[in-house]
Amino acid sequence: MRFELVTIFPEFVETLRVGLLGKAMDAGTLEVVARSPREATTDKHRSVDAAPYGGGSGMVLMPGPIAETLEALDAERATPSRKILLTPQGTRFDQRTAERLAQEPCVTLVCGRYEGFDERIRGMVDEEISLGDFVLLGGEIAAATIVEAVGRLAPGVLGNAESACEESHTTGILEYPHYTRPSEFRGQEVPAILKSGDHAAIARWRRKEALRRTRDRRPDLLETAALDATDRKLLAELEAEEDR
Repeated sequence: MRFELVTIFPEFVETLRVGLLGKAMDAGTLEVVARSPREATTDKHRSVDAAPYGGGSGMVLMPGPIAETLEALDAERATPSRKILLTPQGTRFDQRTAERLAQEPCVTLVCGRYEGFDERIRGMVDEEISLGDFVLLGGEIAAATIVEAVGRLAPGVLGNAESACEESHTTGILEYPHYTRPSEFRGQEVPAILKSGDHAAIARWRRKEALRRTRDRRPDLLETAALDATDRKLLAELEAEEDR
């Protein structure tokens, strides 16, 4: 899978070369390239921004350098790319979006800076994405987040493919609690059931605790989660336990 970052700070891509993501890049499982729109400029200052028409504070990214950078990237590959503008005005990024983008052969992430984009740049992309209701200095951190969230779903990136199937938000609810050695730590014991060897009982406990955590921390997720009869029974048990 290939990721392309359009950014005035192409050196930022080096921050991604750590951990499993870095290993996947070294192995060729993932390819991450960065291109600066400054490469498409001709003036001596390599300008990519200008003052906004109509006045106002800040500078705005010009459409020309972005357009030429996207066209140059298109010419480098035979496969199409899903082009994404990173902006606070976009659709909020979530696990479903990550899973959808993981099916693409290439994802191009256009990182903003300064006051924002010339409006005509929006017509050059397929969609707009936001990490949330806040503003960053630029789109590079958002791009790194998306590369990691999407890239980890590519085949061969995670050592255990099942890891991506049991995590928070993947199944629509939050993940169950995890424990490891030592069995006792500062007066807190690992739940006995996890040491019982009864795999069916452990699976039931984990699902129940995942539902408990979701109900307590993110009850909104239960409104859209795909719950079966067993899940509803476990939720009823949780309510009954609290009524005692």
